[in-house]
Amino acid sequence: METNRYVLERTVKGFFVHALLLVFSVTCLFPLFWMLRCALMTNATVFTDKSFIPGSLHFGNFAQAWTEGNFAVYFFNSLFYTTCVVVGIVLVASLAAYAFSRLNFPGKNFFFYMFVAAMMIPLPGSFVPLYRLMTVLGLINTRAGYILCMINVGLSMSILLLKTFFDKMPPDLEDAARIDGCSRLGIWRHVALPLARPAIAVIVIFNSLNVWNEYILATLLLNDKSLMPLQRGLMVFQGTHSVDYPLLMAGLTIAAIPIIVIYLAMQKHIVKGLSSGAIVG
Repeated sequence: METNRYVLERTVKGFFVHALLLVFSVTCLFPLFWMLRCALMTNATVFTDKSFIPGSLHFGNFAQAWTEGNFAVYFFNSLFYTTCVVVGIVLVASLAAYAFSRLNFPGKNFFFYMFVAAMMIPLPGSFVPLYRLMTVLGLINTRAGYILCMINVGLSMSILLLKTFFDKMPPDLEDAARIDGCSRLGIWRHVALPLARPAIAVIVIFNSLNVWNEYILATLLLNDKSLMPLQRGLMVFQGTHSVDYPLLMAGLTIAAIPIIVIYLAMQKHIVKGLSSGAIVG
């Protein structure tokens, strides 16, 4: 009797939990569905057709947005910026985190806490000194200037996450690598990085989302349309096609698809990476 009651309670509890999760999932996914729905309609029917799925689908809106909105250039720029920034963050953050975790040098704790403190400063709060620095260096309206600024934006969180991981890495692995003749860089390359793959996956996902969706910094630093990333170009496109909602929604769908694919492909690494210290230990 007690067993049946326990099973019944767990079943009812599980039902309500899954129902609640389903409601939240629908709430999050419905705007994406509505965006795709509007992207497949015409400007004449987007406000008049109340059907859940349009009777006539206009896939030509995507081709029109791609060509007329110059999305090919914006898409390539975002892909280039995201790749360069993520690779730069992984290299710099992993080297810095390994040094903070395994090396002893003057000012080690001070510099680490400075990196952590930088996470409390919102990005707009650094616009004035950042713009001044980029102007002095001649990096305004350049790819290099934007990439360097975005690498700087993602370093603090990445260093903190990787240092926490490296702190819990067994020292016996390093000792074995030293016996085999590995240098410090060799240990970082052949021991630390392979073990840190779950944490690196989290860094890649978070920073890819951040760079791909970045708008404010791109507005500050980039004026040339040939250099604009997708989100910045999308606002220019919106200004040109502010009334043509299907084309605008098609542009938003193009901007959203790549990062959704990346997230779905790597989502299993998020929980694994955030608990990587426990896995290593």
